[in-house]
Amino acid sequence: MKIVELQKETSLFDEAVKAFWKQWGSEDNFRFYEDCMYHSCRTEEDLPRFYTGLQDDKIIGTYALLRNDLNSRQDLYPWLACLYVDPDHRGDGLGSELLDHALKEAGKKGYDRLYLTTDLEGYYEKYGWTHSAEAVGLSGESIKVYVKESK
Repeated sequence: MKIVELQKETSLFDEAVKAFWKQWGSEDNFRFYEDCMYHSCRTEEDLPRFYTGLQDDKIIGTYALLRNDLNSRQDLYPWLACLYVDPDHRGDGLGSELLDHALKEAGKKGYDRLYLTTDLEGYYEKYGWTHSAEAVGLSGESIKVYVKESK
């Protein structure tokens, strides 16, 4: 798998927007994803950034580094979001590869740690992520916050 930062490979833009939106969006928010990703490709700031994992020029994985992940813990950043591996490629270590890449990218950008929220049990822990706090989501629900030192 080749991991590509969308800002550096804008020819993937339309396909990448569809891939992220298909996994994480709803019928009402395609424009949200498109606009966020559009501006991430045009800013000189280090965040937000979107990444795709490619195999034979097909997107088989995604993740993003964001300033916030739509939760109450706005004091924490950057956030790992939108981690996804195509079901046909799960079990091959690609999720681990994307996580490792994200930690290295966060480190290159000068961040000491990376955060994420999830309702998954046991997945991130096996890669050394630590449950560090709770956040409140947009609907008022409690969400687990995990952290890991960047590389």
